Amino acid sequence: MEFVNYLTEHLDIAIFAGIVIALIISFVPKIEVYIESLTKLFMIISVIALIVLTLIVSYDVIMRKLFSAGSIALQELEWHLYDIVFLFAIAYTLSKDKHVRVDIFYDKFPFKVKKIINLITILFFVIPLSVLIVVEAIPFVQMSYAQHEASGDPGGLCCRWVIKSAMIWAFLMVYLQAIAELRKIYYVLKHHKGE
Repeated sequence: MEFVNYLTEHLDIAIFAGIVIALIISFVPKIEVYIESLTKLFMIISVIALIVLTLIVSYDVIMRKLFSAGSIALQELEWHLYDIVFLFAIAYTLSKDKHVRVDIFYDKFPFKVKKIINLITILFFVIPLSVLIVVEAIPFVQMSYAQHEASGDPGGLCCRWVIKSAMIWAFLMVYLQAIAELRKIYYVLKHHKGE
């Protein structure tokens, strides 16, 4: 707890340490293989959550329209599943280079320039943002757990800390995937011949 408080108060140190640790870990041989496997596991969880979400929304719509019956807990579960679908897919989109990017100039750059831009983006934006979100989310989840936070609506879900902790897991995966991307970029730049 004291360590987390220290990191929260000294975000600059936490972010710098996150960058240094990422750089060191990115030189571990074949680390990207293990990280990619973990990223795929989180994507599978995301896909399962999407399937369950689709079924629950369908059931909820049928119950509301045909039988005029609904459930607050079911609606909240839909929101939570949507959170999981979105959050757990972020690292996978990074691994497949399908994340949002303004491609007006990027597409016209030579291969090596693109890889250097990706390297700079990962080191100075993705990794710091991931560290920032994880460090700031830990006290947020701890407070939710300590207060036994539940829905304010009657019949809503309890244990809000569970879904709030998904943010930590998601951005830990983004951090790890960023390390894998650093490793892949290093390998490509080292072995690429041409422009």
